[in-house]
Amino acid sequence: MSQLGNEAVTVECRGHVMIVTINRPEARNAVNRHVHEGVGDALAAADADPQVRAVIVTGAGDKSFCAGADLVALSRGESLAPDDPAKQAWGFAGIVSHAISKPVIAAVNGHALGGGLEITLACDLAVAVDTAQFGLPEPKRGLFAAAGGVFRLPEQLPKKIAMEMILTGDPISAERALQLGLVNALAPAGGVVDAALALAERIAVNAPLSVQASKRMAQGISDGKVAREENAWAQNRVETRVVFTSKDSREGPKAFAEKRAPVWQAQ
Repeated sequence: MSQLGNEAVTVECRGHVMIVTINRPEARNAVNRHVHEGVGDALAAADADPQVRAVIVTGAGDKSFCAGADLVALSRGESLAPDDPAKQAWGFAGIVSHAISKPVIAAVNGHALGGGLEITLACDLAVAVDTAQFGLPEPKRGLFAAAGGVFRLPEQLPKKIAMEMILTGDPISAERALQLGLVNALAPAGGVVDAALALAERIAVNAPLSVQASKRMAQGISDGKVAREENAWAQNRVETRVVFTSKDSREGPKAFAEKRAPVWQAQ
Protein backbone atom coordinates (compact mmCIF):
# COMPACT_ATOMS: atom_id res chain seq x y z
CA MET A 1 0.00 0.00 0.00
CA SER A 2 1.36 3.43 -0.95
CA GLN A 3 1.66 6.21 1.60
CA LEU A 4 -1.79 7.38 2.63
CA GLY A 5 -3.03 10.37 4.56
CA ASN A 6 -2.34 14.09 4.37
CA GLU A 7 -2.30 17.15 6.61
CA ALA A 8 -5.93 16.59 7.61
CA VAL A 9 -6.22 12.78 7.76
CA THR A 10 -3.97 10.14 9.32
CA VAL A 11 -4.04 6.49 8.32
CA GLU A 12 -2.58 3.51 10.14
CA CYS A 13 -3.06 -0.25 10.02
CA ARG A 14 -3.24 -2.50 13.07
CA GLY A 15 -3.21 -6.06 11.85
CA HIS A 16 -6.01 -6.38 9.34
CA VAL A 17 -7.76 -3.18 10.44
CA MET A 18 -7.19 0.25 8.88
CA ILE A 19 -7.81 3.26 11.16
CA VAL A 20 -8.64 6.51 9.35
CA THR A 21 -8.58 9.60 11.60
CA ILE A 22 -9.86 13.05 10.69
CA ASN A 23 -7.06 15.07 12.26
CA ARG A 24 -8.35 18.61 12.60
CA PRO A 25 -9.23 18.87 16.31
CA GLU A 26 -8.65 22.63 16.27
CA ALA A 27 -11.55 22.88 13.78
CA ARG A 28 -13.66 20.20 15.52
CA ASN A 29 -12.66 17.89 12.64
CA ALA A 30 -14.70 19.91 10.13
CA VAL A 31 -14.54 18.68 6.55
CA ASN A 32 -12.50 20.54 3.95
CA ARG A 33 -11.14 19.25 0.63
CA HIS A 34 -8.14 17.63 2.36
CA VAL A 35 -10.43 15.62 4.64
CA HIS A 36 -12.56 14.56 1.67
CA GLU A 37 -9.55 13.41 -0.32
CA GLY A 38 -7.73 11.79 2.62
CA VAL A 39 -10.73 9.76 3.79
CA GLY A 40 -11.77 8.81 0.26
CA ASP A 41 -8.26 7.75 -0.77
CA ALA A 42 -7.97 5.60 2.37
CA LEU A 43 -11.30 3.86 1.73
CA ALA A 44 -10.33 3.18 -1.89
CA ALA A 45 -6.96 1.77 -0.81
CA ALA A 46 -8.61 -0.39 1.87
CA ASP A 47 -11.03 -1.82 -0.65
CA ALA A 48 -8.17 -2.75 -3.00
CA ASP A 49 -5.88 -4.24 -0.33
CA PRO A 50 -6.59 -7.91 0.50
CA GLN A 51 -4.78 -7.49 3.82
CA VAL A 52 -7.37 -4.95 5.05
CA ARG A 53 -10.49 -6.66 6.38
CA ALA A 54 -12.19 -3.77 8.18
CA VAL A 55 -11.91 0.02 8.40
CA ILE A 56 -12.45 2.34 11.36
CA VAL A 57 -13.23 6.03 10.78
CA THR A 58 -12.75 8.34 13.76
CA GLY A 59 -11.83 11.90 14.73
CA ALA A 60 -8.94 13.36 16.67
CA GLY A 61 -9.42 14.80 20.15
CA ASP A 62 -12.39 14.42 22.46
CA LYS A 63 -14.65 17.36 21.54
CA SER A 64 -16.14 16.38 18.22
CA PHE A 65 -16.25 13.39 15.90
CA CYS A 66 -16.90 15.74 12.99
CA ALA A 67 -18.56 19.16 13.01
CA GLY A 68 -19.69 18.86 9.40
CA ALA A 69 -18.63 21.22 6.64
CA ASP A 70 -15.75 23.64 7.25
CA LEU A 71 -17.67 26.93 7.20
CA VAL A 72 -14.45 28.93 7.43
CA ALA A 73 -13.17 27.30 4.24
CA LEU A 74 -16.53 27.95 2.58
CA SER A 75 -16.45 31.60 3.65
CA ARG A 76 -13.11 31.91 1.86
CA GLY A 77 -14.67 30.55 -1.31
CA GLU A 78 -12.88 27.20 -1.06
CA SER A 79 -14.44 24.00 -2.37
CA LEU A 80 -14.95 21.18 0.12
CA ALA A 81 -14.18 18.56 -2.55
CA PRO A 82 -11.15 17.86 -4.76
CA ASP A 83 -11.13 18.86 -8.41
CA ASP A 84 -11.08 15.23 -9.61
CA PRO A 85 -14.66 14.28 -10.67
CA ALA A 86 -14.11 10.65 -9.64
CA LYS A 87 -13.21 11.78 -6.13
CA GLN A 88 -16.08 14.26 -6.04
CA ALA A 89 -18.40 11.28 -6.65
CA TRP A 90 -17.38 9.86 -3.26
CA GLY A 91 -19.66 12.49 -1.70
CA PHE A 92 -19.25 14.57 1.44
CA ALA A 93 -16.07 13.77 3.41
CA GLY A 94 -15.08 11.23 0.76
CA ILE A 95 -17.44 8.68 2.31
CA VAL A 96 -21.19 9.34 2.11
CA SER A 97 -21.51 8.06 -1.48
CA HIS A 98 -18.42 5.84 -1.38
CA ALA A 99 -19.68 2.26 -1.01
CA ILE A 100 -16.83 -0.20 -0.49
CA SER A 101 -16.95 -3.93 0.19
CA LYS A 102 -14.91 -3.82 3.39
CA PRO A 103 -16.92 -3.24 6.60
CA VAL A 104 -16.60 0.33 7.88
CA ILE A 105 -17.01 1.18 11.57
CA ALA A 106 -17.53 4.72 12.90
CA ALA A 107 -15.64 5.30 16.16
CA VAL A 108 -17.56 8.37 17.31
CA ASN A 109 -15.17 10.10 19.72
CA GLY A 110 -17.34 13.19 20.35
CA HIS A 111 -20.49 14.92 19.16
CA ALA A 112 -21.77 13.80 15.74
CA LEU A 113 -23.94 16.65 14.54
CA GLY A 114 -24.86 17.46 10.95
CA GLY A 115 -22.17 16.02 8.71
CA GLY A 116 -20.77 14.04 11.63
CA LEU A 117 -24.01 12.10 11.94
CA GLU A 118 -24.14 11.70 8.16
CA ILE A 119 -20.69 10.08 8.22
CA THR A 120 -21.93 7.76 10.99
CA LEU A 121 -24.98 6.84 8.90
CA ALA A 122 -22.71 6.01 5.96
CA CYS A 123 -20.79 3.45 8.05
CA ASP A 124 -21.93 -0.15 8.57
CA LEU A 125 -21.43 -0.16 12.33
CA ALA A 126 -20.78 2.45 15.01
CA VAL A 127 -19.26 2.68 18.48
CA ALA A 128 -19.62 5.97 20.36
CA VAL A 129 -18.22 7.64 23.43
CA ASP A 130 -20.93 7.73 26.09
CA THR A 131 -21.01 11.55 26.16
CA ALA A 132 -21.67 11.95 22.42
CA GLN A 133 -24.74 13.60 20.97
CA PHE A 134 -26.26 12.83 17.56
CA GLY A 135 -28.35 15.25 15.55
CA LEU A 136 -29.13 17.02 12.29
CA PRO A 137 -29.41 20.71 13.28
CA GLU A 138 -29.45 22.03 9.70
CA PRO A 139 -33.09 23.30 9.77
CA LYS A 140 -32.09 25.63 12.61
CA ARG A 141 -29.70 27.26 10.10
CA GLY A 142 -31.96 27.40 7.05
CA LEU A 143 -30.39 24.30 5.50
CA PHE A 144 -31.09 20.56 5.40
CA ALA A 145 -28.95 17.47 5.87
CA ALA A 146 -27.95 17.06 2.23
CA ALA A 147 -25.19 14.45 2.67
CA GLY A 148 -27.62 11.56 3.03
CA GLY A 149 -28.96 12.33 6.49
CA VAL A 150 -32.55 13.05 5.56
CA PHE A 151 -33.10 9.71 3.81
CA ARG A 152 -30.71 7.46 5.74
CA LEU A 153 -31.85 8.38 9.25
CA PRO A 154 -35.43 7.11 8.62
CA GLU A 155 -33.90 3.85 7.34
CA GLN A 156 -31.82 3.34 10.47
CA LEU A 157 -34.24 4.54 13.17
CA PRO A 158 -37.98 4.15 13.79
CA LYS A 159 -39.59 6.50 11.27
CA LYS A 160 -41.28 8.88 13.69
CA ILE A 161 -38.16 9.22 15.86
CA ALA A 162 -36.11 10.00 12.77
CA MET A 163 -38.71 12.53 11.60
CA GLU A 164 -38.64 14.24 14.99
CA MET A 165 -34.86 14.59 14.78
CA ILE A 166 -34.98 15.79 11.17
CA LEU A 167 -37.78 18.33 11.60
CA THR A 168 -36.83 19.76 15.02
CA GLY A 169 -33.07 19.63 14.54
CA ASP A 170 -32.77 18.53 18.18
CA PRO A 171 -30.09 15.98 19.14
CA ILE A 172 -30.31 12.72 21.06
CA SER A 173 -27.88 11.36 23.63
CA ALA A 174 -25.47 8.47 23.09
CA GLU A 175 -27.55 6.32 25.44
CA ARG A 176 -30.70 7.03 23.41
CA ALA A 177 -28.78 6.31 20.20
CA LEU A 178 -27.78 2.93 21.64
CA GLN A 179 -31.36 2.13 22.67
CA LEU A 180 -32.61 2.98 19.17
CA GLY A 181 -29.91 0.95 17.42
CA LEU A 182 -28.16 3.93 15.83
CA VAL A 183 -24.92 2.71 17.42
CA ASN A 184 -23.77 -0.79 18.37
CA ALA A 185 -21.98 0.01 21.62
CA LEU A 186 -20.85 2.80 23.92
CA ALA A 187 -17.41 3.34 25.40
CA PRO A 188 -15.96 5.65 28.06
CA ALA A 189 -13.83 8.66 27.16
CA GLY A 190 -10.60 7.57 25.55
CA GLY A 191 -11.88 4.04 24.89
CA VAL A 192 -13.90 4.41 21.71
CA VAL A 193 -11.18 3.39 19.23
CA ASP A 194 -10.28 0.35 21.34
CA ALA A 195 -13.95 -0.65 21.42
CA ALA A 196 -14.18 -0.22 17.65
CA LEU A 197 -10.99 -2.26 17.21
CA ALA A 198 -12.45 -5.07 19.31
CA LEU A 199 -15.52 -5.10 17.05
CA ALA A 200 -13.37 -4.93 13.90
CA GLU A 201 -11.26 -7.86 15.09
CA ARG A 202 -14.39 -9.96 15.57
CA ILE A 203 -15.07 -9.32 11.89
CA ALA A 204 -11.47 -9.78 10.74
CA VAL A 205 -11.26 -13.38 12.00
CA ASN A 206 -13.94 -14.38 9.47
CA ALA A 207 -13.36 -15.33 5.83
CA PRO A 208 -12.78 -12.01 4.00
CA LEU A 209 -14.63 -12.86 0.78
CA SER A 210 -17.61 -14.13 2.78
CA VAL A 211 -17.73 -10.91 4.83
CA GLN A 212 -17.46 -8.71 1.74
CA ALA A 213 -20.15 -10.58 -0.19
CA SER A 214 -22.39 -10.46 2.86
CA LYS A 215 -21.94 -6.69 3.17
CA ARG A 216 -22.64 -6.10 -0.52
CA MET A 217 -25.83 -8.15 -0.32
CA ALA A 218 -27.01 -6.61 2.96
CA GLN A 219 -26.33 -3.05 1.80
CA GLY A 220 -27.39 -3.55 -1.82
CA ILE A 221 -23.97 -2.61 -3.23
CA SER A 222 -23.29 -3.38 -6.89
CA ASP A 223 -20.34 -1.90 -8.82
CA GLY A 224 -19.63 0.45 -5.94
CA LYS A 225 -23.13 1.93 -5.87
CA VAL A 226 -26.27 1.42 -3.79
CA ALA A 227 -29.04 1.21 -6.38
CA ARG A 228 -31.92 1.88 -3.96
CA GLU A 229 -30.38 5.26 -3.08
CA GLU A 230 -29.98 6.58 -6.63
CA ASN A 231 -33.43 8.21 -6.75
CA ALA A 232 -32.92 9.73 -3.30
CA TRP A 233 -29.60 11.29 -4.35
CA ALA A 234 -31.22 12.66 -7.51
CA GLN A 235 -34.02 14.30 -5.51
CA ASN A 236 -31.42 15.46 -2.99
CA ARG A 237 -29.64 17.42 -5.75
CA VAL A 238 -32.91 19.12 -6.74
CA GLU A 239 -33.81 20.06 -3.16
CA THR A 240 -30.27 21.31 -2.52
CA ARG A 241 -30.56 23.77 -5.41
CA VAL A 242 -33.80 25.11 -3.92
CA VAL A 243 -32.82 25.35 -0.26
CA PHE A 244 -29.14 26.26 -0.47
CA THR A 245 -29.82 29.22 -2.80
CA SER A 246 -32.66 30.62 -0.67
CA LYS A 247 -32.60 33.79 1.42
CA ASP A 248 -33.25 31.67 4.51
CA SER A 249 -30.07 29.68 3.86
CA ARG A 250 -28.12 32.93 4.20
CA GLU A 251 -30.16 34.20 7.14
CA GLY A 252 -29.59 31.09 9.28
CA PRO A 253 -25.77 31.20 9.43
CA LYS A 254 -25.85 35.02 9.68
CA ALA A 255 -28.22 34.90 12.66
CA PHE A 256 -26.09 32.19 14.27
CA ALA A 257 -22.94 34.32 13.88
CA GLU A 258 -24.75 37.35 15.28
CA LYS A 259 -26.15 35.30 18.20
CA ARG A 260 -29.78 36.17 17.49
CA ALA A 261 -32.94 34.36 16.50
CA PRO A 262 -33.29 33.97 12.73
CA VAL A 263 -36.10 35.70 10.87
CA TRP A 264 -37.38 33.23 8.28
CA GLN A 265 -39.04 34.36 5.05
CA ALA A 266 -39.71 30.97 3.45
CA GLN A 267 -37.92 32.21 0.36
